[in-house]
Amino acid sequence: MSDTAVDLAIVGGGLAGGLIAHAVHRERPELRIVLVESGKTIGGNHRWSWFESDLDTQGRALLEPFRQTSWDQGYEVAFPRYRRSLRTGYRSMASQDFHSGLMRVLPEGSVLFGRTATQLDARGITLDDGEHIPARAVVDCRSFAPSPHLEGGWQIFLGRHVRLDQPHGLARPMIMDASVDQAAPYGNGSAYRFVYVLPLGAHDVFVEDTYYADDAKMDRSALSSRIEQYCRVRGWDGGDIVGNEAGILPVLTGGNFPAYLAEVSTPGVALAGARGGFVHPLTSYTLPVAVENALVIAREADLTGSQLAALMEVRAKRHWRKTRYYRLLARMMFLAAEPAKRVRIFQRFYGLRQGLIERFYAGRSKPLDKLRVLSGNPPVPVGRAIAAIFKRGKPLDTEKSA
Repeated sequence: MSDTAVDLAIVGGGLAGGLIAHAVHRERPELRIVLVESGKTIGGNHRWSWFESDLDTQGRALLEPFRQTSWDQGYEVAFPRYRRSLRTGYRSMASQDFHSGLMRVLPEGSVLFGRTATQLDARGITLDDGEHIPARAVVDCRSFAPSPHLEGGWQIFLGRHVRLDQPHGLARPMIMDASVDQAAPYGNGSAYRFVYVLPLGAHDVFVEDTYYADDAKMDRSALSSRIEQYCRVRGWDGGDIVGNEAGILPVLTGGNFPAYLAEVSTPGVALAGARGGFVHPLTSYTLPVAVENALVIAREADLTGSQLAALMEVRAKRHWRKTRYYRLLARMMFLAAEPAKRVRIFQRFYGLRQGLIERFYAGRSKPLDKLRVLSGNPPVPVGRAIAAIFKRGKPLDTEKSA
């Protein structure tokens, strides 16, 4: 491939990079693309989930080639004070199905596995073996880069896909079971904890133990034993473990975003995915904005590398401004609420109207939504909430530890 230029080189075969490759090939099949992934599969070992209300018609169409598990009857949440069912449809996609779908729709030879891009610039990429691939445009979709210019905490999770000997009896996902012990120690202190449960089949269930923690440290032993305990209490003993997932994602409370972009950007190279700041600051969701960016890049596929880089920089800064409100809420959680009492924030939030909750997760909260979330009986002390507005968060410059 070193002797052949491509129209678009994408570095990083995660969700963002894979969706961009798919969208561009679907919209402009005559263009030559290459997707470089250092691992053996696209998407690694992950599961992405979203609400039906997160995507418009075009977004749903983009995801059609990929096998998904759907729950049209809605989902449930549980807290110390109540349990609630909501009617919003819910969707989930495993990385294995994302990989299989992309391998079906992308041209043969357009994905390079087990290769690392050591240099990116406006004219192409250089791989770890010295091979250079000239490209009209380059998109950097590598993983989020910890930086002292960003502030916040971390969402840490360990998930397990279990195939049970007996039916589990669940009809809907439990996307947040915060009725679990909130005083359970984690790391050097405590953290907001909830369990995420997906019924993937009559005998198959995915159980994930999740924490909003101050430090980026994965305690696999503790999370694994708590998953086993959760399953045991619900009568889900036995069975076979058929899959695992682990992740450490940033929860953004603030920072100097232009300085961060300057730190991670390469002149003439477009940024996308979490590395470009395209995440929901509080939930760490990436799929809705990854879909939106993929569709935009497909529509603008004739741009030069520098033009595409400029376009994505504008989009990144606009996304940062647009999500300022969610960073404020994240500040309330990490800087105003005691870790073991962070559950009160989500417990109050999930008592609000369904439409408000849908718009919140999609990152499209209306002014009245924002006012409603912050009004009424506050889940954190008022004095600490005010102080949190002006207090600096913890720099996200710590390497993730698993």
